[in-house]
Amino acid sequence: MIERPKPSHGPVGAREPLVFIVEDDDSMRRALSNLFQSVGLEVRMFGSAAEMLQGELPDVAGCLVLDIRLPGLSGLDFQTELAKANIHIPIIFMTGHGDIPMSVRAMKGGAVDFLTKPFRDQDMLDAVTVAIERDRRRRETEKIVANLQTHFETLTPREREILALVSSGLMNKQIAAELGLAEITVKIHRGHIMKKMGAKTLADLLRKAETLGVRRTKP
Repeated sequence: MIERPKPSHGPVGAREPLVFIVEDDDSMRRALSNLFQSVGLEVRMFGSAAEMLQGELPDVAGCLVLDIRLPGLSGLDFQTELAKANIHIPIIFMTGHGDIPMSVRAMKGGAVDFLTKPFRDQDMLDAVTVAIERDRRRRETEKIVANLQTHFETLTPREREILALVSSGLMNKQIAAELGLAEITVKIHRGHIMKKMGAKTLADLLRKAETLGVRRTKP
């Protein structure tokens, strides 16, 4: 089992995207570094998976360009261990000895691409562009969900119960009957819920509830 890389919360190059290269061939590492730097990307290079794990993992959008065959932990095994550690950095695999089972396993594991050496520079740059954009979107989504969760945690147990019933499509009158409340009480609770969740309309509230996975608990 690997240890999760230590996240770094300090400023990193004006929050520019970061490409990690894990490749045991020094000349290949440097060639890739020069390629990525030529288009303005920040790069960090490692000769093995273990070496990368000893460093910090900055909290910025990025991707991992990973060789399949490495000393110690292989690229495919490293992908598996990163997933177990809940690290979701997009991976682009490269290999000089690729075969179909390898590529299938890599893509099933969520890899962005699987490039066989020698590959065209543009193919690698295209894959990195897709990977970084995927990581940006993931980070944006996680930020939205975390913000919603913060709002959700301000709700009282009763308000959470009513939100779940609202999200299941029940009207105020139905909710009141189910909970043994006066309809006006339900309306007041809904007003508080709307305010706390920062929802401007019922549709907006329902979208937020769906994003958080708020569901009615079956009796």
